[in-house]
Amino acid sequence: MMTISEVSKNFNVSTRILRYYEQIGLLSSQRKEDYAYRIYDENAIRRLQQIIALRKLRIPLKQIALIFDDAKQTQIVEIFTGNIIEIDHEITALNTIRDVLRIFVSRLNKSVQANIKINLLHDADIIKVIESLSLSRINFKEERSMYEINKASEIIGKLKAKDVRIIVLPPCTVASYHFIGENPEETVGDVMDKFIRESKLYEIKPDARMFGFNHPNPSANKPYHGYEDWVTIPEDMEVPVPLTKKRFEGGIYAAHTIMFGDFHEWEFLHEWANNNEKYAPNYSEQGAEIMSGCLEEHLNWVYASHMGWPENGIDGQLDLLLPIKLK
Repeated sequence: MMTISEVSKNFNVSTRILRYYEQIGLLSSQRKEDYAYRIYDENAIRRLQQIIALRKLRIPLKQIALIFDDAKQTQIVEIFTGNIIEIDHEITALNTIRDVLRIFVSRLNKSVQANIKINLLHDADIIKVIESLSLSRINFKEERSMYEINKASEIIGKLKAKDVRIIVLPPCTVASYHFIGENPEETVGDVMDKFIRESKLYEIKPDARMFGFNHPNPSANKPYHGYEDWVTIPEDMEVPVPLTKKRFEGGIYAAHTIMFGDFHEWEFLHEWANNNEKYAPNYSEQGAEIMSGCLEEHLNWVYASHMGWPENGIDGQLDLLLPIKLK
């Protein structure tokens, strides 16, 4: 048996991704009596190794689920064949890129020797070759293509156009729980889940909201990181130990919705804030101690907890909330 933290360290997979694999049905874990953390048996470890192997072969998660459910293995051939075709297209594109770059290098070497400056992108024939390339095929990164990462300005433009909302969070009273140790997100979530169900918070406050943030951020210098959850409550409500009651002053935030597991999109939201013409980041002076004041709002979390996490519940979504101010 291995704990979730041991699995995370041994296989270099974040605990969030492990929980996401469970959420979508690719992986399973167990809970021992009187033991707070998820544990994984030999079968689960073997399944995780299979998932990692298939991801390294760049098989999408939806197709991995089909592979595991395909007892007769009839779909596996189709899935692998389809991926081979995509890779063949990509190899062709990469070979073309290599040939164009070799032409550029050759011409540049000649121009340098002759002390002549040339504009390589004035060659109409080469431009036509480059324009024929499909950038979507050049996909070097597991979850997000290298093109998307390196061309952040274009992604920022897309976020600016449709995916970033400017919201004002009003001042409110919250019930808070903070934990530093092994698997803090799950520990904190379990405590909050128990509080919401036992207090029947959703009946008292149907508009209750759940926020969370690293406290402190993961660091190579520390064995554990921490996480803190807030749930909005009526101002006159008392909270049981170990929760504490806090006042949140609110503020202006840039909000971007993600599906659970897509936490890499924090990078894009930070870039959007750093390059926006109207707004600037308004990070907390405590910095990484509290994720610089950024929040993760777990949408529909309070409702799902109140309903006992129904199997046919709403897909997990979060709002990434970055504090901003007018320039």
